Amino acid sequence: MNATPSAAAASQRLGMTSNEPKSDPSSDVAWMVLEAANDFGDDTTIEACRRVIDASLSGTPASQSDLHVVSDYFR
Repeated sequence: MNATPSAAAASQRLGMTSNEPKSDPSSDVAWMVLEAANDFGDDTTIEACRRVIDASLSGTPASQSDLHVVSDYFR
């Protein structure tokens, strides 16, 4: 077992926070799907991706139906 705490665990214990913005995983996936949907001309998916990205940028939750379109795109 490693006796040295990780930097993240140590900073949490000391109450320090990172200045780096937290990335929304659904937004990251939406950007990848948006690129693929653009390549295929999939207008429905493009619009769903844009709504997920816009919601992420505005700090509001994306609709579940749009999140399903994005998360299921490569299945």
